[in-house]
Amino acid sequence: MTIVQLEYAVAIDTYRSFVQAAQKCFVTQPTLSMQVQKLEEQLGVKLFDRSRQPIVPTEIGVEIIEQARKIISESNKIKEIIGDRNNEISGELKLGIIPTIAPYLLPKVLGNFLTKYPKVNLNITELHTDVIIQQLKLGMLDCGILATPLAQPTLVENPLYYENFVAYLSKTSPLFKKKALIPSDLNDDQLWLLNEGHCMRNQILNLCQHKQNNNNQLEYNSGSIETLIRMVDVNNGITILPELCLQDFCTHKLDKVRYFKSPEPSREISLVTHQNFVKKRLISALKDEVLDTISKRMKSKKKKEIIDIGK
Repeated sequence: MTIVQLEYAVAIDTYRSFVQAAQKCFVTQPTLSMQVQKLEEQLGVKLFDRSRQPIVPTEIGVEIIEQARKIISESNKIKEIIGDRNNEISGELKLGIIPTIAPYLLPKVLGNFLTKYPKVNLNITELHTDVIIQQLKLGMLDCGILATPLAQPTLVENPLYYENFVAYLSKTSPLFKKKALIPSDLNDDQLWLLNEGHCMRNQILNLCQHKQNNNNQLEYNSGSIETLIRMVDVNNGITILPELCLQDFCTHKLDKVRYFKSPEPSREISLVTHQNFVKKRLISALKDEVLDTISKRMKSKKKKEIIDIGK
């Protein structure tokens, strides 16, 4: 039994396909199949039910593959020990980040990070929260940046900052004359929302207790915050934005922004890893770089009400 054989078995379990697993492991399918078959012969059990599509692990295969993931994780820590001894931060870091954070945080972080650590290769993908959670558990991602809490016992959440929600109003809105808002001020009929699947949508619904109004002539759900802003600019109404997206607003747009009264509704943004994660120095370096770009005020949750994404 070798580490490589265990890695192949884990890859099959992750992708539920011999073809995809071979591609991800950069080997031919016959090579991968032969090594997994040898592993099964050595163990005296079948790890996968090959009669089903997609392929699924057998009952005992589930337990063995779970243990294989732990063994692979521990073996990777040996490489990390060597890197620590050489005082070198290098390697590949696979990061998942939700779309309502990525365009506002990453441009500020990536340039400095890659300059400081030229031996690091970043592989970044924008994904919804549920996909990031799944891929962290499967070892397909090293870490994620997303809104928390997640209530996932196998994941570790390291809070980075606390981001206020703000209202963005058209000048025709009756709320435009107000200096600060409370959640009950929001007019459900005029509220533009993100699509299903975005955790920020759930947070906004929790904030304003939005209810579907079947009398609306138009209900538009967008996958983009920028589209929501444009909808307010052109078609009036209200949308709710994360505060970090205001950094490039011109004076004209800032005039349409209204903060909420204290306690300000906000979301907690965390760097999330699996409980058995490796690449600790690399992930710690990324965390430090993010914290260096965030204002001191956003690092404190004082007088902020964290909106739970799970309700």
